[in-house]
Amino acid sequence: MSLRVRVSMSMVLLLIMSLITTPARAAAPGDVVSAQPTTVYLLPGKLLEVPVNAWHLLYNSTSATGSLNTVSGTLLVPKSGYPLGARPIVGYAVGTHGLGDQCAPSVSMSQGREAELALVSLFLLKGYAVALTDYEGLGTPGPHTYMAGISQGHAVLDSIRAATRVSGAGLSDRAPVAVMGYSQGGASAGWAAQLQPSYAPELRLKGVAAGGVPADLHAVADHLDGGSDFGLAAAAGVGLDAAYPELNLQADLNDRGRALLADAADDCVGDLGKLSGLSFSDLSPIDLLNQPKWLARLGENRLGATAPRVPMFLYHARGDQIIPLSVGSTLRSEYCRAGVNVRWTALPAPDHVTGAVEGGPLAIEWLALRILGLPAIGNC
Repeated sequence: MSLRVRVSMSMVLLLIMSLITTPARAAAPGDVVSAQPTTVYLLPGKLLEVPVNAWHLLYNSTSATGSLNTVSGTLLVPKSGYPLGARPIVGYAVGTHGLGDQCAPSVSMSQGREAELALVSLFLLKGYAVALTDYEGLGTPGPHTYMAGISQGHAVLDSIRAATRVSGAGLSDRAPVAVMGYSQGGASAGWAAQLQPSYAPELRLKGVAAGGVPADLHAVADHLDGGSDFGLAAAAGVGLDAAYPELNLQADLNDRGRALLADAADDCVGDLGKLSGLSFSDLSPIDLLNQPKWLARLGENRLGATAPRVPMFLYHARGDQIIPLSVGSTLRSEYCRAGVNVRWTALPAPDHVTGAVEGGPLAIEWLALRILGLPAIGNC
């Protein structure tokens, strides 16, 4: 046997041994499980296709309790090139859609009934890619962990990571990154900002815009208790219970509460009005939210205890009937005391939804300036 043949056989044996002895890399947050091309529409009936390259994603993320999970979402990338270097990536955190899988943003976009595409389109027109998470359990098996902020922040950051790993999307892991959200999305954006330095430090996050932020869930629940939007507070209870099994909400409900919340468990946001006017006392014989187990988890999911390291644009409607202005202004004060570069805007909007409409374009322009590298001027 010639020396060349012996060397070649040795190399083959070494290669085989390395394949046998080298374990496969464990799944990690941000890994793409699947990326299927899809189409998104602006109008019902699939009348107006959004002219972008789009993928429906399944990607790995991290639950509120630290377990690896799989989350769905959508990636939108303009078909035209981006002339200023690496195409920026925006992690867009949607507001409340509901608890059932049929409510997921990825579903509503594919059917032409996603209202937030009006704001998302403003990013696309600038040439930015946009990653929209469905959040944990909304569009994937299992219950939606609605308003579990830590889980939602992870899902936003991992949607951006996943976007850079989609074959054919042409996105760089060195791209400038921004995050935006309103309402549930505002909480998710805030959590993404707070978690990013420890959870996803490799992302080149330039700024975060968060509007109508339910930063203190206990305060918001107290405000909604007995009111016309009580369904949102009840849904948050269902979502937190899904995130933290030790809360065991079912055990603390009365028969009426179990029936009502079971019926609402797959509702979209427009259906939650069936709970209008109810109170937590109608659902349970005990003071639910002031139980030690609830106080602990509500405190854990209260924004403001950790200072983001990037500039923040916070906006809130003066007439917000769902998230009191005081909740947003308290978050602003806490961030300011911690040295965060905060730009705060109290909008003249008379209600929660109008706040999203008035504040969204302001937030988008503010983020565009951060992506360009211009300094942020706060007003603490």
